[in-house]
Amino acid sequence: MSTAMTSWAAMLFLPFVVPIALWAIWSDLSRMKIPNKAVMALTIVFAVIGLFAFELDEYLWRWLHLGVVLVIGFVMNLGRMLGAGDAKFAAAMAPLVALPDAFLFLTLLAVMTVAGFILHRVVRSVDAVRAATPSWESWQRRDYPMGLSLGSTLILYIVLAALTGG
Repeated sequence: MSTAMTSWAAMLFLPFVVPIALWAIWSDLSRMKIPNKAVMALTIVFAVIGLFAFELDEYLWRWLHLGVVLVIGFVMNLGRMLGAGDAKFAAAMAPLVALPDAFLFLTLLAVMTVAGFILHRVVRSVDAVRAATPSWESWQRRDYPMGLSLGSTLILYIVLAALTGG
């Protein structure tokens, strides 16, 4: 029942999604945690804006995306493949992604994960950056702040949909 994200829908979500995604990125870089408040904010944005962005049947079906991704994220968290905050934020992002766009979104996520990982490792080795952000936990930890990839992928997807959506 789901259709690709339209430019109209993307434009409605854009001013709300971008600050929340940037908040998740910032928090994960600085504290290695994505706040539950960011997850709830993104879910509320979908709950409210989605009513205006989609037909009712599509809006209701997209809630299933949240449940499916939450279960997958929970299993991945149990397998220590990603953090609980990452799983919850991915689930909150899921209703924003149209089912026909799933392959595109996962491709963007893969590219942004590789690019984010490399960028994070390079930037954290720059003395000036570390001096400007001395308390950032992600500089000290071996694991990668996946919120960087999740948030940047969501922003890129929404912007691309706004520019090219049907």
